[in-house]
Amino acid sequence: MTTAKHPQSNDKKKAKRIPLTKAGILNASLKLADEQGLEQLSMRKVAQSLGVEAMSLYNHIKNKDDLLDGILELVVSEFELPPIDQSSWKKSLRQAAISAHQVLLKHPWAAHQMISRVSVNPARLAWSNATIGCLHEAGFSYEITDHAWNAIDNHIYGFTLQSVNMPIDPEEFSDAAKHYLPMISEEQFPYLCAMANKVAEGKHSGINEFEFGLNLILDGLERLLED
Repeated sequence: MTTAKHPQSNDKKKAKRIPLTKAGILNASLKLADEQGLEQLSMRKVAQSLGVEAMSLYNHIKNKDDLLDGILELVVSEFELPPIDQSSWKKSLRQAAISAHQVLLKHPWAAHQMISRVSVNPARLAWSNATIGCLHEAGFSYEITDHAWNAIDNHIYGFTLQSVNMPIDPEEFSDAAKHYLPMISEEQFPYLCAMANKVAEGKHSGINEFEFGLNLILDGLERLLED
């Protein structure tokens, strides 16, 4: 006696299988990079998360570099572009920089990739063009715009890298200051000791503020424009 086959069960399995697409691969890769770190990202792990063989990814992704460029573009596409408006250039650039910093904190691996990879993609081109356009339409020459653009970007990426690699949790700054104070000679380093005491006593948080440095840059550019 033979067992009857059930073609309907096979049809259900096929229906449940989600077609593999480049967008799906990149989204899965981005999730893995955020959760496990970029050093743990591999084509094999991405394939496993999607329930497919690693070789099937190469029908949509050329190689690991192509994968990295793709997920980096997804990150940059989350940046808020500054509107090119002469009357509100300062406000626009401040909001755009804050947006970029917040996005990069969500994806801790991305800031290093932004400064270490030559990646030409629509999202990154749009971000650069909008920033340059905002500055130039405000009245800055292209030469000064280039310096200003780099100063803002350096603050965004540098501050973010420092934040994600900080060896001490900001909430523990006070305890850390108390711990390290005895190791610092007050006679040799009086100003450093005075500041560290403020943190140890809870009179100063010691936490760096992204907008403090950003405002210094934008206020300086505003004075430059007025001159």
